[in-house]
Amino acid sequence: MSFQQPWLLVLLPLILLPIIIHLINQRRFQTIEWAAMMFLLAAHRMSRGYSRIRQWLILFFRTLAVAGLLFAVSRPLASGWLGVAGGGTTDTTIILVDRSPSMQARAAGTGESKQVTGQKQLVEALATLGSSKWIVIDSVSRTPIPIDSPEQLLNLPAATPAAAPTDWPLLLQAAHDYIRDNRPGRTEVWLSSDLQASNWNTRSGLWKNLREAFLSFPQSVRFHLLAFPSQPENNHSIKVTNVTRRTISTGAEVLLSFQITCATPPEAPITIPVEVELEGARSVLNVQVSGQITEIKEHRIPVEATRERGWGQLSLPADSNPADDTYYFVFDKAPPRNTLVVAEEPTIERPLALMASIGPEPQLAGQVQVAAVEGLSRIDWEQIGLVVWQASFPAAEQLDLLNSFLARGGQVLFFPPTNSTEQEFLGMKWSSWRAAEDPFPVETWRGDEDLLMRTLSGNALPVGQLEVRKYCRLEGEATRLASFTSGDPLVVRIPTNQGAAYAWTTTPAPDHSNLATNGVVLYAFLQRALSAGAASLSLAKQQDAKPLDQSLATSSETWTQLSTNSKALSIEVLQQAGVYTADSKLVAINRPAAEDATELATDTEVAEAFQGLDFSRVDREAGSLSSLIQEIWRLFLIGLIIALLLEALLCIPKPARQPTAPHPAGAAA
Repeated sequence: MSFQQPWLLVLLPLILLPIIIHLINQRRFQTIEWAAMMFLLAAHRMSRGYSRIRQWLILFFRTLAVAGLLFAVSRPLASGWLGVAGGGTTDTTIILVDRSPSMQARAAGTGESKQVTGQKQLVEALATLGSSKWIVIDSVSRTPIPIDSPEQLLNLPAATPAAAPTDWPLLLQAAHDYIRDNRPGRTEVWLSSDLQASNWNTRSGLWKNLREAFLSFPQSVRFHLLAFPSQPENNHSIKVTNVTRRTISTGAEVLLSFQITCATPPEAPITIPVEVELEGARSVLNVQVSGQITEIKEHRIPVEATRERGWGQLSLPADSNPADDTYYFVFDKAPPRNTLVVAEEPTIERPLALMASIGPEPQLAGQVQVAAVEGLSRIDWEQIGLVVWQASFPAAEQLDLLNSFLARGGQVLFFPPTNSTEQEFLGMKWSSWRAAEDPFPVETWRGDEDLLMRTLSGNALPVGQLEVRKYCRLEGEATRLASFTSGDPLVVRIPTNQGAAYAWTTTPAPDHSNLATNGVVLYAFLQRALSAGAASLSLAKQQDAKPLDQSLATSSETWTQLSTNSKALSIEVLQQAGVYTADSKLVAINRPAAEDATELATDTEVAEAFQGLDFSRVDREAGSLSSLIQEIWRLFLIGLIIALLLEALLCIPKPARQPTAPHPAGAAA
């Protein structure tokens, strides 16, 4: 329990008034020994026990009445957070708003999302508690916005739903920066979240820095989390995984691949009608769903041969989270599939160039350029989708070219040089070669994702059949896609901010491996990398929504909405799902795939994130009507009245006993 007027509690010693008055009243009488009263006192002792208990009860209820009055005027509060307002008046209240798609989940029967429920409950609580200043920081702009009263939060444009995810460490960093720059007094930070694991990122090292930074403030900073950990039932989400336009004999068609994810896998197969819209033309595709994820590969949509580019959307029937029921897509004519090969050895260059030039379909044939390291400055990098590099890692003069290529979304595939060097790239370095007469067996590889994943038919790539007799050790931190039994990697993905960089520790040279003769694995790997690199050259792009400071928009581009379901601020259009044009580009913005995941940050992880800070948490469900904080002064007034009534009843004197009439003489006779 806490109080809105805690200073009135200094008057609590007043509850001793009835006791003091009782003691003073007893001092008014002086005891005089009188022999004639001895018989009366002896008779009175017979009833002293009951009389003393009654007097103590009267004194107790009078004291209780005074205490009830003092507690009532102190305006006590009851809530899931004990001591929320204890310790004085709040100078500044910071409200952190989670606008991510997962917060749009609704409870059955209420139609109210987690975000709206959280905002309403926070508004009610903060209006009760009071503060000198209110500041709102939302997950999209991460910019402090002052408001005049908590009620403004319900109609604030910067608190409406968005397609961009929430980065809680960075959102709390924004709150820290505000406190650091403005130096307020006692500060309360209120959070409302569904504990989405990808948004909380509890393994980030930023949490430790945040804890230390908040503890270094001289003023009190308290954190209150309103959590909505329950998962929506019967929720389905949809996501487009690939869009390709191709020319056929009768015109053209769009090949659409997508997947439907069920939060709770159905016990038996169910049919879900998927609405397919292509620039206003609608059709319905009935999809049989079983299991958690159902994938549809290359659903064909006929289009006119003259339509080279366009956009559309897939929609599911309304369910518990409308934010994941729609997914936008765009398409364009196939971009150029150009590959640049840089190789030291001709025996390595030839199979790589051949595999890159043969497309999986006739219309997807690629062009290959072969260049020496010294001639890279003369290459038209804007027409290259994939770089195959068999040489030492790039030196300073080539490093800028390759970094710019990756930043544009290009793909780079490294093979080890003939002689290892000390040159590094993104923290990776080639080490010594290792050779053996018998092949090094490949023990593990990732067939569920990335470039070694299964084919469209579901068949696994024959990675285990590769014969590697010589490989070069690779030093550095990278994601392993395939490894030998010795523990050394065969294929890794090197971390990058944009694009993708991969490295094989062996080459297609005959004395190194059978990558050239048993070329299925390397061919599939190359073609998948080339497809991803070519997509970066396309004028139709699929992008995840990002916060404003990470947005892909530039000041030189003019963005125009073609389709969206949102009524967002003009500066936030790229944080909302929809289709947009930017100069000559056609861009589809959608929520990140991580927003569809059901994994939550555990209670332990959340507690550790705020370890050492003044932190409290209460859990609620979407649509909950219960208040976070309630004033209970009326209960104390009722208690006061009851105490006074009981005291009055105890003060009523006992009725006088009627004297018994004597028996008349001779009555017995």
